Amino acid sequence: MSTDHDDQQQAPEAPVGPVPEGEPRFRPYHHPAAGWGAAESVTRFLARERSPVDGPRAILKMNHEDGGFDCPGCAWPDDLKGLHLDICENGIKHVTWEMTRKRVGREFFAAHSVTELSGWSDYDLENQGRLTEPMVYDPDSDHYVPISWKDAFEVVGSALRELDDPNRAAFYTSGRLGNEATFLYQLMARELGTNNLPDCSNMCHEASGRALTASLGTGKGTVDLKDWESADTLFILGVNAASNAPRMLTALSEAHRRGARIVHINPLVEAAATRTIVPHDFLDMALFKSTPTSSLNLQPRIGGDMALLRGMAKAVLERSASDPRALDREFIDRHTTGFEEYRALCEATPWEEIERQSGLGRKDILEAARVYGEADRSIVSWCLGVTQHEHGVDTVREIVNLLLLRGNLGREGAGPSPVRGHSNVQGNRTCGIDHRPGDAFLDRLAAACGISPPREHGLDTVGTIEAMRRGEVKVFVAMGGNFAMAAPDTPVTFEALRSCDLTVQVSTKLNRSHLVHGRRALILPCLGRTEKDHQRKGVQSTSVEDSMSMVHLSVGMKRPASPHLLSEPAIVAGMARAALPESGTPWHWYVEDYDRIRDTMAKALDGFEDFNRRVRLPLGFRIRQPARELVFLTPSGRAEFSAAALPDVVPEAGTLALGTMRSHDQWNTTIYSDNDRYRGIENLRTLVFMNRADMRERGITDLGPVDITSTARDGSHRSLKGYLAIPYDIPRGCAAGYMPEMNVLCALGDYSTQSDQPIMKHVKVTIAPAA
Repeated sequence: MSTDHDDQQQAPEAPVGPVPEGEPRFRPYHHPAAGWGAAESVTRFLARERSPVDGPRAILKMNHEDGGFDCPGCAWPDDLKGLHLDICENGIKHVTWEMTRKRVGREFFAAHSVTELSGWSDYDLENQGRLTEPMVYDPDSDHYVPISWKDAFEVVGSALRELDDPNRAAFYTSGRLGNEATFLYQLMARELGTNNLPDCSNMCHEASGRALTASLGTGKGTVDLKDWESADTLFILGVNAASNAPRMLTALSEAHRRGARIVHINPLVEAAATRTIVPHDFLDMALFKSTPTSSLNLQPRIGGDMALLRGMAKAVLERSASDPRALDREFIDRHTTGFEEYRALCEATPWEEIERQSGLGRKDILEAARVYGEADRSIVSWCLGVTQHEHGVDTVREIVNLLLLRGNLGREGAGPSPVRGHSNVQGNRTCGIDHRPGDAFLDRLAAACGISPPREHGLDTVGTIEAMRRGEVKVFVAMGGNFAMAAPDTPVTFEALRSCDLTVQVSTKLNRSHLVHGRRALILPCLGRTEKDHQRKGVQSTSVEDSMSMVHLSVGMKRPASPHLLSEPAIVAGMARAALPESGTPWHWYVEDYDRIRDTMAKALDGFEDFNRRVRLPLGFRIRQPARELVFLTPSGRAEFSAAALPDVVPEAGTLALGTMRSHDQWNTTIYSDNDRYRGIENLRTLVFMNRADMRERGITDLGPVDITSTARDGSHRSLKGYLAIPYDIPRGCAAGYMPEMNVLCALGDYSTQSDQPIMKHVKVTIAPAA
């Protein structure tokens, strides 16, 4: 496999996954999701990682309300009943990967130069184990060498102090960061004088936050797990739950058993949309008894969700002419605005256009509308398959439009439910990681912390990359994650990072972002979620927020991987004290006891009042959602219908719409193997899933090598060569493949004008047999 990129620096020729264990194979998967397949996979993984004791021990502490630690994987809520095996296959892998006994210390870095390591696969980099002490890049030797924490903090502090403008620094956040560290991190940035706070939400659910804020006055979903347990119908859009939110399978199986309807809407019929055996249902496991997880599967074309939703709304409105129960007129009249404009828009949208844009027949759309219309209480849930498009904001607003028609808001079992993909990514935003902060938040922060925060909006992820390329951002600090591989347009992102004067990576393991660095570079190793955090006032806990606004404590169980590791709050405080020597913020005092941080957060953050007491309740507490109580913080004081025109998402002749996604044996940019069990893939990541008719039309054979070329808005081209084509059940005109390998195809300038998100789910490509 190789990459070509017009007029741009090429990405390194290093593979992402491990060396395949055999020949590539594709065998369609027909078994239930989870169940014995997951159990077997976990057993093999624990054996491979040589974790027969720590792995199972961690399983018994993960996601427990009685002093356990929160899974560092997905953000699906913990079971409300205090279930003692509220775990999943990928969560176990994620925790075991963090708890490895392997170590990366000074001896490793002395033996391997950065140039050499740049040729290693991403899998091999992370598989070396846990980082053990702070390291600094030595350009003379091309090696990382040890540095003391004091000196490392001074490197950061002096670089920030010497900037002629605080906006020449950017502070990136991965979703792994706990709430307390998050709050200190944004406080440091704003005390320095910048709102340059890019985060992973800029690439994932930015569209959801902006859409929900515009429609309902809140940037979050309004439902919780109790609502999932009482909904009559669940609509699941653009979600690969079996891999990305596996504990949702429990909710889906329970919904089916109580008679709820479940409609999956996705270009690919994923394993979670078929049937499952939930591993903690011991009787079902013993009997090999699976439970269906869907009532209806619809496969719109990539980007066709909005047209499908418009068609469902049109059908509901048409039915209302003869059935007065089709609409909740009392709810619409009392709580919404813009209904008549929306109704006129739906009436004016021809069925022929809805069918063309959605890629679905009218019969299928009417069936989905019938299911919706017959339900008293409906939840619509979605993930990145909806948001990573030019029209992502409009699509999420269309979801809200559909819910409002039948009053599916402000009552149990109904409402919008975005699926956040990473543990505490929602908590990051709640606790201040926002490059576009509102005045109300800044006013409270100023009063609680005695600072004068900047009011000018800062840079998001795409803006930060562009500013680094131009030489305007000189210092880049990343709290977790693997920015180099997570961002779009990989060669351009690499070039941007290498243009910095200083890059700082706060990490648990070695990854590509440590090798694609600025003229000066630091690796600052931190504690993991599973490890005990000892501070002056004893072992500390951190809080996290799940995707349904529940906040609870997480307490590590394991001795730290190295005595030289610091916690994330301690690292933030160390950088802040060095960068702000005259600061009145009691950074050191905060780190002694995280209750002190939480007391300040209670003053600064709306919904965190009485934080320390409420977070110690058995299941924590839920942040108030005004829209759930039919209080809408919108300009009109009501829920607002939107009236956006349908986008044209039909590919041009000869082109395909390609969406990037994760494999099953992967978590974000962390790769566990070259297999994707639920899609039937073995020993292969450099692939593209295609409709068989599209393959036949192009003369492409099964597992035949192909070249993939994307065309950006500016007309430039990016290519991947020698990928293998997999015939798959996907609509004509659509294709799909894995990130981060395919990130190179998404131009940095191809981001949504509505949300500024990179358009990773709708890349315009041509695919042809390999030259």
